[in-house]
Amino acid sequence: MERNLVKTLDDMYAKEGVVGCILVDHSGLCLEVKGDASSDSAGLIAAISGLVAKLEPKSKAPIISLQNDSRQCIIHRKGPVVGAIYKDIST
Repeated sequence: MERNLVKTLDDMYAKEGVVGCILVDHSGLCLEVKGDASSDSAGLIAAISGLVAKLEPKSKAPIISLQNDSRQCIIHRKGPVVGAIYKDIST
C-alpha cells in the first residue's frame, strides 16, 4: 500500500503548478507529504473533508477548493484517504 501512496503523491506533485501535496487518513493521520505542504495540517484537512461532506450527505465526496491571492488548496476524499494539493496561482 505504501508504494501506491508514494506513486500517487509523485504523480500529483509532477503536475504543472503543484507546489505541494499531502495524503491523510480519515482520522487525520499523515500518510505521505511532498513539497511545500505540512504534516501539521493533516488533521485539519481530514476535518474539513468530513465537515463539508455533511452538507450533502447523499452526494459523492465533494471537491473542496480554498484559495488566496497566491495559492489554491484542493481537498478530496477517495475511500479512506483524503488528499490535498497545493497549487501556485500567482503567475
